[in-house]
Amino acid sequence: MGVCCPVLGTRDHLLLNLPCLSDPVRRSSLFLKLALVALHLVFIGFLFVCDAEFIENTKQHPWYMSSYFFLFSATLLQYFVTSGSSPGYVIDAMRDVDETNAMYRNAPNTSLKSGSVVITMEGESASGGRRAPTSWGKLVVDLYPPGTSLRNMTCGYCHVEQPPRAKHCHDCDRCVLQFDHHCVWLGTCVGQKNHCKFWWYICEESALCIWTLIMYIDYLSNVAKPWWKNAIIILLLVILVISLIFVLLLLLFHSYLILTNQSTYELVRRKRIPYMRNIPERVHPFSRGIKRNLYNVCCSNDTLDSLPTAYELEDRSRSSYTCLDMLKCHCC
Repeated sequence: MGVCCPVLGTRDHLLLNLPCLSDPVRRSSLFLKLALVALHLVFIGFLFVCDAEFIENTKQHPWYMSSYFFLFSATLLQYFVTSGSSPGYVIDAMRDVDETNAMYRNAPNTSLKSGSVVITMEGESASGGRRAPTSWGKLVVDLYPPGTSLRNMTCGYCHVEQPPRAKHCHDCDRCVLQFDHHCVWLGTCVGQKNHCKFWWYICEESALCIWTLIMYIDYLSNVAKPWWKNAIIILLLVILVISLIFVLLLLLFHSYLILTNQSTYELVRRKRIPYMRNIPERVHPFSRGIKRNLYNVCCSNDTLDSLPTAYELEDRSRSSYTCLDMLKCHCC
């Protein structure tokens, strides 16, 4: 008993001093991240430890392995960048609007007179009247059709007004803008702010899996090896092929979502979202064309989408593009 108590006390002291270990959710997320990094190291480490010919080829063709290690490092770096990025929380967007309004109200009224012409600055109109700042609630209401009750836009957990496409994540305990899904491997949500980073990560991961698979197949095609080495390499190959299929399907799926300006949540739970329930399935209400959708995801991920009007939905439901139209960019 006297031996166990110091050990338990040391563990409790460690958990208190490390916030990432005291929270069970963050602790499990940290372990998953370590497991993912360890899995990457196992695949490349096995070749270095067990394949002497692989080491000789590395010395003879340093550019080849340098390129591979560059992709390996870039993939892990992109993983941690995506994992540490914010998906875009509603509370942060609301705070930014409030801070902008506060700066707007506290800005000095500066005017430069030149004859009979008055040039105004800092948000003043030409007539000298200051435009009233827009509150977050007013901004959200304007994104919905007229007559929508503010109660229907308010989150029952955060008690904040949700713009269209936002959803409360129970794992993060926050409302996320353009919520896509909560990724347990990243330990965070994928949303408006980091969807582009997530796409680049799975793209790099797919390329890394393909390259590693080629090296493993080349390893098997060499001279005969002990049975235990072949057993390990076959086991790793099976894991690698399953991972590659999953990552490639995920890459294709999210490429389709980005090109059509959709999210996983909107696609899977379409019938449960009130403002999308009556929209035909082949109509993408937030799509602005392929080029504009790509631009919004990559370069302008801070805009809030408003719900389209009935006229816009009717116009999009009549538009049906063929493959030739897509090649000619008629749908862009």
